[in-house]
Amino acid sequence: MVRRWTTNVTKNEAGFSLTELIVVVAMIGILAVLAGPQFMSYWRTSATAAAASELSTVVNRARQLAITGNQPFCAEVSGSRVRYRQNSNAACTTGNIWTGTGTDANGLVSLSNNMTVAGGPVVFTSLGAASLAGTFTVTNPNGGSRNVIIAASGRVTVQ
Repeated sequence: MVRRWTTNVTKNEAGFSLTELIVVVAMIGILAVLAGPQFMSYWRTSATAAAASELSTVVNRARQLAITGNQPFCAEVSGSRVRYRQNSNAACTTGNIWTGTGTDANGLVSLSNNMTVAGGPVVFTSLGAASLAGTFTVTNPNGGSRNVIIAASGRVTVQ
């Protein structure tokens, strides 16, 4: 009895026709084509904002090193990367290059996604204030840029 009932149910079920499936696939394709440029713009903007936040962390690390080491530290741009100098003078022209976790053998810190950095330098005192305040600019090679601003108080903000 049960066998006959399931047989009748499967014979009476209707599926989707080939035309209906083609229409649905075409609609999905049209939506994907229309949404593609918006998604790429969002991705580019998000990647630039993430790199600026990453640079903010890198600069704040120089401030932390200055406070914990009780000596001036500088964050400066070298090429398209950032490095730290310890015992830096007020203009960030002298001092030992600091190497440690997150830096390569030359003391350079690279941002992710091939982002480039320009601007600076910034020198932090042993109290965490910026004796030489400045602005760094993060640039996305695919377009767009964000600024990381360091105030004289040592506060780091992304704009």
